[in-house]
Amino acid sequence: MLKIIDKYILKRYLATFSVMLILFIPIGIVIDVSEKVNRMIERKVPLSEIVIYYIDFTVYFANLLFPIFLFLSVIWFTSKLANNTEIIAILSSGISFYRFLRPYFIGATVVSIFALLMGFYLVPSASKGFNDFRYKNLKGRSNSQTMETTDIFRQISENEIIYVNSYNYLSKTGFQFVHEKFEDNVLVEKTEANRIKFNEVTKSYTLYNYQKRKVGKLNDVLESSDKKILKYNFEPDDLTPVFYVAETMTIGELISFIDKERKKGNSNINTYLVVLYKKFSLPISAFILTIIAVAVSSMKRRGGMGINLAIGICIAFVFIFFDKVFGTLAEKSSISPLFAVWLPNIVFGILAFYLLRNAKR
Repeated sequence: MLKIIDKYILKRYLATFSVMLILFIPIGIVIDVSEKVNRMIERKVPLSEIVIYYIDFTVYFANLLFPIFLFLSVIWFTSKLANNTEIIAILSSGISFYRFLRPYFIGATVVSIFALLMGFYLVPSASKGFNDFRYKNLKGRSNSQTMETTDIFRQISENEIIYVNSYNYLSKTGFQFVHEKFEDNVLVEKTEANRIKFNEVTKSYTLYNYQKRKVGKLNDVLESSDKKILKYNFEPDDLTPVFYVAETMTIGELISFIDKERKKGNSNINTYLVVLYKKFSLPISAFILTIIAVAVSSMKRRGGMGINLAIGICIAFVFIFFDKVFGTLAEKSSISPLFAVWLPNIVFGILAFYLLRNAKR
Protein backbone atom coordinates (compact mmCIF):
# COMPACT_ATOMS: atom_id res chain seq x y z
CA MET A 1 0.00 0.00 0.00
CA LEU A 2 2.80 2.38 0.89
CA LYS A 3 4.51 1.86 -2.45
CA ILE A 4 1.27 2.63 -4.26
CA ILE A 5 0.82 5.85 -2.26
CA ASP A 6 4.47 6.82 -2.80
CA LYS A 7 4.19 6.34 -6.56
CA TYR A 8 0.89 8.22 -6.62
CA ILE A 9 2.25 11.28 -4.76
CA LEU A 10 5.61 11.24 -6.58
CA LYS A 11 3.85 11.07 -9.94
CA ARG A 12 1.62 14.01 -9.00
CA TYR A 13 4.65 15.93 -7.68
CA LEU A 14 6.69 15.63 -10.87
CA ALA A 15 3.73 15.88 -13.25
CA THR A 16 2.32 19.06 -11.65
CA PHE A 17 5.75 20.68 -11.60
CA SER A 18 6.30 19.81 -15.29
CA VAL A 19 2.86 21.13 -16.25
CA MET A 20 3.54 24.34 -14.31
CA LEU A 21 6.73 24.89 -16.31
CA ILE A 22 5.06 23.99 -19.60
CA LEU A 23 2.25 26.48 -18.88
CA PHE A 24 4.24 29.44 -17.60
CA ILE A 25 7.30 29.36 -19.88
CA PRO A 26 5.20 29.89 -23.06
CA ILE A 27 3.42 32.77 -21.30
CA GLY A 28 6.80 34.34 -20.59
CA ILE A 29 7.85 33.83 -24.21
CA VAL A 30 4.64 35.43 -25.51
CA ILE A 31 5.12 38.46 -23.26
CA ASP A 32 8.76 38.76 -24.31
CA VAL A 33 7.85 38.49 -28.02
CA SER A 34 5.12 41.13 -27.71
CA GLU A 35 7.61 43.55 -26.14
CA LYS A 36 10.44 42.95 -28.62
CA VAL A 37 8.82 41.98 -31.93
CA ASN A 38 9.00 45.54 -33.32
CA ARG A 39 12.72 45.79 -32.57
CA MET A 40 13.34 42.37 -34.15
CA ILE A 41 11.49 43.39 -37.31
CA GLU A 42 13.31 46.73 -37.50
CA ARG A 43 16.70 45.05 -37.27
CA LYS A 44 15.70 42.14 -39.55
CA VAL A 45 16.83 39.49 -37.07
CA PRO A 46 17.05 36.04 -38.77
CA LEU A 47 14.42 33.53 -37.70
CA SER A 48 17.09 30.96 -36.79
CA GLU A 49 18.65 33.39 -34.27
CA ILE A 50 15.23 34.13 -32.77
CA VAL A 51 14.51 30.41 -32.31
CA ILE A 52 17.89 29.82 -30.62
CA TYR A 53 17.33 32.89 -28.44
CA TYR A 54 14.01 31.55 -27.12
CA ILE A 55 15.55 28.15 -26.44
CA ASP A 56 18.15 29.93 -24.32
CA PHE A 57 15.38 32.09 -22.84
CA THR A 58 13.48 28.96 -21.75
CA VAL A 59 16.49 27.37 -20.05
CA TYR A 60 17.61 30.64 -18.43
CA PHE A 61 14.25 31.50 -16.85
CA ALA A 62 13.28 27.94 -16.01
CA ASN A 63 16.45 27.70 -13.90
CA LEU A 64 15.92 31.15 -12.40
CA LEU A 65 12.32 30.56 -11.35
CA PHE A 66 12.19 26.81 -10.81
CA PRO A 67 11.98 27.04 -6.95
CA ILE A 68 8.88 29.25 -7.25
CA PHE A 69 7.27 27.01 -9.88
CA LEU A 70 8.03 23.99 -7.70
CA PHE A 71 6.64 25.68 -4.61
CA LEU A 72 3.35 26.66 -6.26
CA SER A 73 2.93 23.27 -7.94
CA VAL A 74 3.37 21.43 -4.60
CA ILE A 75 0.81 23.73 -2.96
CA TRP A 76 -1.58 23.16 -5.87
CA PHE A 77 -1.67 19.37 -5.90
CA THR A 78 -1.32 18.97 -2.10
CA SER A 79 -4.29 21.30 -1.60
CA LYS A 80 -6.29 19.12 -3.98
CA LEU A 81 -5.32 16.06 -1.94
CA ALA A 82 -6.45 17.84 1.25
CA ASN A 83 -9.74 19.06 -0.25
CA ASN A 84 -10.51 15.54 -1.45
CA THR A 85 -9.74 14.27 2.11
CA GLU A 86 -7.08 11.98 0.64
CA ILE A 87 -4.47 13.14 3.16
CA ILE A 88 -6.84 12.42 6.06
CA ALA A 89 -7.42 8.92 4.66
CA ILE A 90 -3.68 8.29 4.30
CA LEU A 91 -2.85 9.45 7.84
CA SER A 92 -5.86 7.62 9.32
CA SER A 93 -4.50 4.34 7.94
CA GLY A 94 -1.62 4.58 10.45
CA ILE A 95 0.99 6.24 8.24
CA SER A 96 2.93 8.94 10.10
CA PHE A 97 3.15 12.46 8.74
CA TYR A 98 6.91 12.16 8.27
CA ARG A 99 6.42 8.91 6.32
CA PHE A 100 3.82 10.72 4.23
CA LEU A 101 6.56 13.23 3.26
CA ARG A 102 8.89 10.57 1.78
CA PRO A 103 7.68 10.82 -1.85
CA TYR A 104 7.90 14.61 -1.58
CA PHE A 105 11.56 14.34 -0.60
CA ILE A 106 12.23 11.88 -3.42
CA GLY A 107 10.64 14.29 -5.88
CA ALA A 108 12.63 17.23 -4.46
CA THR A 109 15.83 15.16 -4.82
CA VAL A 110 15.12 14.43 -8.49
CA VAL A 111 14.36 18.09 -9.23
CA SER A 112 17.38 19.33 -7.23
CA ILE A 113 19.85 17.03 -9.02
CA PHE A 114 18.45 18.09 -12.38
CA ALA A 115 18.65 21.79 -11.38
CA LEU A 116 22.20 21.33 -10.06
CA LEU A 117 23.43 19.79 -13.32
CA MET A 118 21.64 22.47 -15.33
CA GLY A 119 23.24 25.22 -13.25
CA PHE A 120 26.69 23.64 -13.63
CA TYR A 121 26.72 23.00 -17.39
CA LEU A 122 23.59 23.97 -19.35
CA VAL A 123 22.56 27.34 -17.88
CA PRO A 124 25.96 29.06 -18.50
CA SER A 125 25.66 28.42 -22.24
CA ALA A 126 22.02 29.55 -22.24
CA SER A 127 22.92 32.68 -20.26
CA LYS A 128 25.63 33.60 -22.77
CA GLY A 129 23.30 33.12 -25.75
CA PHE A 130 20.47 34.99 -24.02
CA ASN A 131 22.59 38.05 -23.12
CA ASP A 132 24.48 38.09 -26.44
CA PHE A 133 21.24 38.18 -28.42
CA ARG A 134 19.70 40.93 -26.28
CA TYR A 135 22.76 43.12 -26.69
CA LYS A 136 23.32 42.47 -30.38
CA ASN A 137 19.71 42.68 -31.61
CA LEU A 138 17.61 44.39 -28.96
CA LYS A 139 19.49 46.86 -26.78
CA GLY A 140 22.11 48.43 -29.00
CA ARG A 141 25.06 50.48 -27.84
CA SER A 142 23.08 53.08 -25.89
CA ASN A 143 21.97 50.68 -23.15
CA SER A 144 24.63 47.99 -23.35
CA GLN A 145 25.65 48.00 -19.70
CA THR A 146 25.70 44.22 -19.52
CA MET A 147 27.98 43.88 -22.54
CA GLU A 148 30.19 46.97 -22.66
CA THR A 149 32.13 48.48 -19.77
CA THR A 150 33.97 51.73 -19.23
CA ASP A 151 37.06 52.73 -17.25
CA ILE A 152 38.40 49.23 -16.63
CA PHE A 153 41.50 48.80 -14.48
CA ARG A 154 43.05 45.35 -14.00
CA GLN A 155 46.27 44.16 -12.38
CA ILE A 156 47.35 41.25 -14.60
CA SER A 157 50.53 40.40 -12.62
CA GLU A 158 52.50 41.67 -9.65
CA ASN A 159 54.19 44.31 -11.80
CA GLU A 160 51.72 44.96 -14.62
CA ILE A 161 48.53 47.02 -14.86
CA ILE A 162 46.20 47.54 -17.82
CA TYR A 163 43.53 50.15 -18.45
CA VAL A 164 40.79 50.25 -21.11
CA ASN A 165 38.46 53.21 -21.52
CA SER A 166 35.67 50.98 -22.92
CA TYR A 167 35.39 47.35 -23.97
CA ASN A 168 32.92 45.58 -26.25
CA TYR A 169 32.43 41.90 -25.38
CA LEU A 170 30.98 40.72 -28.71
CA SER A 171 33.64 42.27 -30.94
CA LYS A 172 36.46 41.60 -28.43
CA THR A 173 37.59 45.21 -28.91
CA GLY A 174 38.84 47.74 -26.38
CA PHE A 175 39.46 51.48 -26.81
CA GLN A 176 42.12 53.76 -25.33
CA PHE A 177 44.27 50.86 -24.10
CA VAL A 178 47.15 51.42 -21.68
CA HIS A 179 49.64 48.84 -20.36
CA GLU A 180 52.11 49.79 -17.62
CA LYS A 181 54.99 47.74 -16.24
CA PHE A 182 56.75 48.49 -12.96
CA GLU A 183 59.97 47.41 -11.22
CA ASP A 184 60.31 48.17 -7.52
CA ASN A 185 57.22 50.39 -7.79
CA VAL A 186 58.89 52.49 -10.50
CA LEU A 187 57.39 52.76 -14.00
CA VAL A 188 59.77 51.24 -16.56
CA GLU A 189 57.51 50.68 -19.55
CA LYS A 190 54.27 52.12 -20.88
CA THR A 191 52.31 51.00 -23.96
CA GLU A 192 49.34 52.87 -25.42
CA ALA A 193 46.94 52.21 -28.30
CA ASN A 194 43.76 53.83 -29.55
CA ARG A 195 42.21 50.40 -30.10
CA ILE A 196 43.04 46.81 -29.14
CA LYS A 197 41.38 43.73 -30.62
CA PHE A 198 41.72 40.09 -29.55
CA ASN A 199 42.39 37.39 -32.18
CA GLU A 200 40.83 34.12 -31.01
CA VAL A 201 42.81 32.02 -33.50
CA THR A 202 46.32 33.20 -32.61
CA LYS A 203 45.44 34.21 -29.00
CA SER A 204 47.16 37.54 -29.64
CA TYR A 205 46.15 41.21 -29.57
CA THR A 206 46.30 43.70 -32.42
CA LEU A 207 47.08 47.24 -31.25
CA TYR A 208 46.18 50.16 -33.54
CA ASN A 209 48.05 53.49 -33.34
CA TYR A 210 50.56 51.73 -31.12
CA GLN A 211 53.02 53.69 -28.97
CA LYS A 212 55.54 52.32 -26.49
CA ARG A 213 57.87 54.16 -24.11
CA LYS A 214 60.73 52.45 -22.25
CA VAL A 215 61.87 54.60 -19.37
CA GLY A 216 65.68 54.81 -19.18
CA LYS A 217 68.02 56.32 -16.61
CA LEU A 218 69.03 59.12 -18.95
CA ASN A 219 66.85 58.86 -22.06
CA ASP A 220 63.57 57.16 -22.89
CA VAL A 221 63.23 54.80 -25.84
CA LEU A 222 60.18 55.46 -28.01
CA GLU A 223 58.51 53.07 -30.44
CA SER A 224 55.40 53.63 -32.56
CA SER A 225 53.46 51.91 -35.31
CA ASP A 226 50.07 52.10 -37.00
CA LYS A 227 49.51 48.43 -36.17
CA LYS A 228 51.28 46.04 -33.81
CA ILE A 229 50.54 42.42 -32.88
CA LEU A 230 51.47 41.42 -29.31
CA LYS A 231 50.69 38.73 -26.78
CA TYR A 232 49.69 39.59 -23.21
CA ASN A 233 49.10 37.41 -20.17
CA PHE A 234 45.44 38.38 -19.78
CA GLU A 235 42.27 37.04 -21.37
CA PRO A 236 39.38 39.01 -22.89
CA ASP A 237 37.24 37.73 -20.01
CA ASP A 238 39.40 39.89 -17.71
CA LEU A 239 37.82 42.94 -19.36
CA THR A 240 34.20 41.85 -19.56
CA PRO A 241 31.41 42.80 -17.14
CA VAL A 242 31.79 41.05 -13.81
CA PHE A 243 28.39 39.43 -13.32
CA TYR A 244 27.91 38.57 -16.97
CA VAL A 245 31.19 36.64 -17.13
CA ALA A 246 30.41 34.64 -14.00
CA GLU A 247 26.99 33.61 -15.34
CA THR A 248 28.44 32.18 -18.55
CA MET A 249 30.99 29.84 -16.96
CA THR A 250 30.59 26.17 -16.11
CA ILE A 251 31.32 25.17 -12.53
CA GLY A 252 34.93 24.16 -13.24
CA GLU A 253 35.65 27.30 -15.25
CA LEU A 254 34.11 29.51 -12.58
CA ILE A 255 36.14 27.98 -9.74
CA SER A 256 39.37 28.39 -11.73
CA PHE A 257 38.42 31.94 -12.67
CA ILE A 258 37.74 32.87 -9.04
CA ASP A 259 41.12 31.45 -7.96
CA LYS A 260 42.85 33.49 -10.66
CA GLU A 261 41.01 36.70 -9.74
CA ARG A 262 41.67 36.17 -6.02
CA LYS A 263 45.42 35.95 -6.71
CA LYS A 264 45.18 39.20 -8.64
CA GLY A 265 43.45 40.87 -5.72
CA ASN A 266 40.32 41.67 -7.73
CA SER A 267 38.05 43.88 -5.62
CA ASN A 268 34.95 42.43 -7.32
CA ILE A 269 35.59 38.88 -6.15
CA ASN A 270 32.37 38.85 -4.07
CA THR A 271 30.27 39.10 -7.22
CA TYR A 272 31.86 35.94 -8.61
CA LEU A 273 31.40 34.14 -5.28
CA VAL A 274 27.69 35.02 -5.16
CA VAL A 275 27.18 33.33 -8.55
CA LEU A 276 29.18 30.27 -7.42
CA TYR A 277 27.34 29.82 -4.12
CA LYS A 278 23.93 30.27 -5.75
CA LYS A 279 24.63 27.27 -7.97
CA PHE A 280 24.56 25.16 -4.79
CA SER A 281 21.99 27.04 -2.70
CA LEU A 282 19.29 27.11 -5.38
CA PRO A 283 18.77 23.32 -5.53
CA ILE A 284 18.68 23.10 -1.71
CA SER A 285 15.84 25.61 -1.67
CA ALA A 286 13.73 22.98 -3.48
CA PHE A 287 13.69 20.85 -0.30
CA ILE A 288 12.92 23.79 1.97
CA LEU A 289 10.13 25.16 -0.20
CA THR A 290 8.67 21.66 -0.62
CA ILE A 291 8.40 21.25 3.16
CA ILE A 292 6.81 24.70 3.53
CA ALA A 293 4.38 24.00 0.70
CA VAL A 294 3.25 20.68 2.20
CA ALA A 295 2.93 22.18 5.70
CA VAL A 296 0.83 25.09 4.41
CA SER A 297 -1.45 23.11 2.09
CA SER A 298 -1.88 19.72 3.81
CA MET A 299 -4.67 21.07 6.04
CA LYS A 300 -8.18 21.38 4.62
CA ARG A 301 -9.22 25.03 4.95
CA ARG A 302 -12.59 26.71 4.75
CA GLY A 303 -11.40 28.96 1.91
CA GLY A 304 -10.22 25.98 -0.10
CA MET A 305 -7.29 25.93 -2.49
CA GLY A 306 -7.41 29.71 -3.05
CA ILE A 307 -6.34 30.45 0.53
CA ASN A 308 -3.40 28.05 0.24
CA LEU A 309 -2.28 29.57 -3.05
CA ALA A 310 -2.55 33.10 -1.62
CA ILE A 311 -0.37 32.12 1.36
CA GLY A 312 2.05 30.37 -0.96
CA ILE A 313 2.40 33.35 -3.30
CA CYS A 314 3.10 35.67 -0.35
CA ILE A 315 5.81 33.33 0.96
CA ALA A 316 7.27 33.01 -2.55
CA PHE A 317 7.57 36.79 -2.93
CA VAL A 318 9.21 37.13 0.48
CA PHE A 319 11.71 34.39 -0.49
CA ILE A 320 12.56 36.19 -3.76
CA PHE A 321 12.94 39.47 -1.85
CA PHE A 322 15.37 37.91 0.64
CA ASP A 323 17.35 36.22 -2.13
CA LYS A 324 17.77 39.38 -4.22
CA VAL A 325 18.44 41.78 -1.36
CA PHE A 326 21.12 39.70 0.36
CA GLY A 327 22.72 38.75 -2.95
CA THR A 328 23.09 42.45 -3.78
CA LEU A 329 24.41 43.23 -0.29
CA ALA A 330 27.09 40.56 -0.67
CA GLU A 331 28.22 42.10 -3.98
CA LYS A 332 28.25 45.72 -2.78
CA SER A 333 29.25 45.48 0.89
CA SER A 334 31.56 43.63 3.26
CA ILE A 335 28.98 40.92 4.11
CA SER A 336 30.28 37.41 3.53
CA PRO A 337 28.94 36.11 0.18
CA LEU A 338 28.54 32.61 1.63
CA PHE A 339 26.44 33.92 4.52
CA ALA A 340 24.38 36.26 2.33
CA VAL A 341 23.56 33.60 -0.28
CA TRP A 342 22.63 30.94 2.27
CA LEU A 343 20.75 33.24 4.69
CA PRO A 344 17.39 32.95 2.84
CA ASN A 345 17.67 29.15 2.99
CA ILE A 346 18.55 29.32 6.69
CA VAL A 347 15.63 31.63 7.53
CA PHE A 348 13.12 29.67 5.47
CA GLY A 349 14.57 26.40 6.76
CA ILE A 350 13.68 27.50 10.29
CA LEU A 351 10.23 28.51 9.05
CA ALA A 352 9.84 25.11 7.37
CA PHE A 353 10.71 23.31 10.63
CA TYR A 354 8.18 25.40 12.57
CA LEU A 355 5.38 24.89 10.03
CA LEU A 356 6.14 21.19 9.79
CA ARG A 357 5.77 20.73 13.55
CA ASN A 358 2.42 22.53 13.52
CA ALA A 359 1.23 20.56 10.51
CA LYS A 360 2.12 17.31 12.22
CA ARG A 361 0.03 18.27 15.22
